[in-house]
Amino acid sequence: MFDLSAYLLDRKSRVDEVLVHILQGPAASDRVKEAMLYCMTAGGKRLRPILCLAAIDALAGDSQADSALRVACALEMIHTYSLIHDDLPAMDNDQMRRGRKTCHIAYDEATAILVGDALLTLAFQVLAEMGPQADIQASTLVEIIRTLSLAAGSRGMIAGQMLDIASEGARLSLETLEKVYRLKTGALIEASIQAGAILAKASDDQLNRLLTFARNIGLAFQISDDILNIKGDPSVTGKSTGTDALRQKSTYPSLVGIEKAKDKAKDLVDQALQALSGFDKRSDPLREIANFIIDRKR
Repeated sequence: MFDLSAYLLDRKSRVDEVLVHILQGPAASDRVKEAMLYCMTAGGKRLRPILCLAAIDALAGDSQADSALRVACALEMIHTYSLIHDDLPAMDNDQMRRGRKTCHIAYDEATAILVGDALLTLAFQVLAEMGPQADIQASTLVEIIRTLSLAAGSRGMIAGQMLDIASEGARLSLETLEKVYRLKTGALIEASIQAGAILAKASDDQLNRLLTFARNIGLAFQISDDILNIKGDPSVTGKSTGTDALRQKSTYPSLVGIEKAKDKAKDLVDQALQALSGFDKRSDPLREIANFIIDRKR
């Protein structure tokens, strides 16, 4: 029987080890370096890097290769940058993240902005520096950089964040809400799977199936987050609850109720699992992660 807990712990440990090694490299500002380490070592599920590695595993690739782990680390740096900026007073003004004070509270707002900028830039530096050292073709590396750039930029995560901010206080249709979620949260989750598939040299059919899987779990993940924002335990989730209601944000539970939101998340996971029907047991980590997404407590 597949042991998801052991898999998640192993892959998280591998990613964390490389992340710390990268972040302990040279830096011109000790304060920025300290704050980067503060944010990156605050815990977190490492879901995006693990999804990247699990996609590689599903295709019988080498998820323990240095190139795979560095791509995974780049994904986590992009994700953490987005959280730091999302927490800023100009956006969500959150006080807690991953059980710690948010970066702008622990340091100050200007430092938090610069730390987010530094992590985003470092992510692409890490990718660019892989070329001469890693056993990876330049065309493959360019494709991965393009995939992550699109997901993190104005046609992906940034677009979703802007729509999310503009929608506060408005009652959105489910169609519009799903668009926000697919951009703000789903884009980087899809890019995580896609980057792993590119590294493992997926066929077009394999890539399409994996992207269908990713699109469904990306939306399921955000719906699950909506539910945790209402019913979650802050001591477990590491962040405040009830903030969506305070900001008058449209969420799946606010539009259809908690039970129907749960049903929707389950249906999305079922569709995700169906997309993996042509894969063998090497894709079991992806299958179990899909179920974990709607069963998680944080």
